[in-house]
Amino acid sequence: MRADAQRNRDRIVEVAREIFRAKGFDAVSMDEVAKGAGVGPGTLYRHFPTKESLYDAIIEAWAGKVNAAVDRALALDGPARVRLLTWLSDYTAMLTQHKGAAARITAALGDPGSPFAAKCQTYLAANQRLIDGMDSALRPEVDAMGISRLVGGVAAVADNSELPDDAVASMLAVVADGLLAPVHV
Repeated sequence: MRADAQRNRDRIVEVAREIFRAKGFDAVSMDEVAKGAGVGPGTLYRHFPTKESLYDAIIEAWAGKVNAAVDRALALDGPARVRLLTWLSDYTAMLTQHKGAAARITAALGDPGSPFAAKCQTYLAANQRLIDGMDSALRPEVDAMGISRLVGGVAAVADNSELPDDAVASMLAVVADGLLAPVHV
């Protein structure tokens, strides 16, 4: 890619990220992004033929961020509940970073034709890594899809109702307690 084309692409992604974050996916038009980035519609559509492809580019960096968050949670030296809550909190924060993303991504789970399928796979893989890294601390029936749906539901509620952080943390604690295997004394 030519240097000027790469600059245009980077500028489009940067501007679109801010607009999507402020307004949410559904409220953003491609024309608005083109104007904000100072490029013509043709330039925008050459780089991103659909709004979904633009959104995908915006959240592309999530894969690295997601993997780093799982690594951080698994590396903690503490009880399984602390490691699990650390991941669930980070996962919720990532899902709610862009207005409306939590509901859209959670609803797309299991749909290989969704424009968000790659992001869903990233989260599913991260949840599987968590399960694998938690040894037998989780209930045997816990799977990556279940964690994704539970946390996605909490994140969607948090995103749409502007709950305070302590209310979200309380819901995540209930989810964590339900995922952990019972401790027999």
